[in-house]
Amino acid sequence: MTLDFSSSRFQPELRAAFPTDRPEEIFGFLQTEMKSGRRCALVTLVEIIDGGARALGTHMGVSEDGRYCGFVSGGCIETAVAREAIMAISEGADRECQFGKGSPYFDIVLPCGGGLRLNIHVLRETAPIDAILTAIADRKTASLIYNPDRQVLSVHEGDASTGWDGDVFVSVQRPEPQFLISGRGVESIALAAMASAAGFRVLQADNGRIDATTDRETAVVLLHHDVDTELLMLKAALDTDAFYIGCLGSRRTHAKRIELLENEGISSGQIARIHAPIGIFGPARVARSIAVSVLAEVISKFDLWKRNSV
Repeated sequence: MTLDFSSSRFQPELRAAFPTDRPEEIFGFLQTEMKSGRRCALVTLVEIIDGGARALGTHMGVSEDGRYCGFVSGGCIETAVAREAIMAISEGADRECQFGKGSPYFDIVLPCGGGLRLNIHVLRETAPIDAILTAIADRKTASLIYNPDRQVLSVHEGDASTGWDGDVFVSVQRPEPQFLISGRGVESIALAAMASAAGFRVLQADNGRIDATTDRETAVVLLHHDVDTELLMLKAALDTDAFYIGCLGSRRTHAKRIELLENEGISSGQIARIHAPIGIFGPARVARSIAVSVLAEVISKFDLWKRNSV
């Protein structure tokens, strides 16, 4: 179905399709809408002036029927952005707009006092959206390359940096962290439930086996109450590129762990990769507290690792 914008009687109701800031859901929304015959636009945050609530390269998806998803601010301007996108769709031409500081919209003020510049690209084909969704599903890093002069969007696999590269804007999509949890206690159950509820992929591992999908965006979490039991899994984890390896136990337990690893010939550099005692706060004695502590540490370490790896 294609909507007729030529009639002044038609004014699409602007509304959020569903609340999300996850790229796979935003691109999935666009894919579904376009395959249903509706015209769509991809909004990209391309400049932040004096601070903002979202990162550079953040996206929104807008359908011609007025529904949208994603955030480019803290929720202050999304409806106004969707209106701009609807106008771009109706004209069949890309556009740029600015909100907050330096914007012509005096009645739309960002509480943070900053400004945001956005590119709105009217999607002509689903191929770039399909490609980025495939990369996300395969846990591969890929970049959306937008050329505003040519009004063309393309996808390149491989790592890069988000931002302007000459006349094109690069928006890098990297895999989200996933959790590989080893342990049979209530702590493992609590962490798996909380990580899943937060939208992260959770893998279970035991008996020293590391899942084949373990990659550098994986957090290996060992929640054993016996160092000797965890040793085989820990050694296997140290052979991977996992960005985080954490182990349950006290400082005394970790001292024993280090001694066992040294006896196995594990280098000090490898041992230094281990986060122990695990968690961002402690000591915690309740499974839910441990799960929250570990989840917070993994997310904080992932964000730090991601910034340093660019």
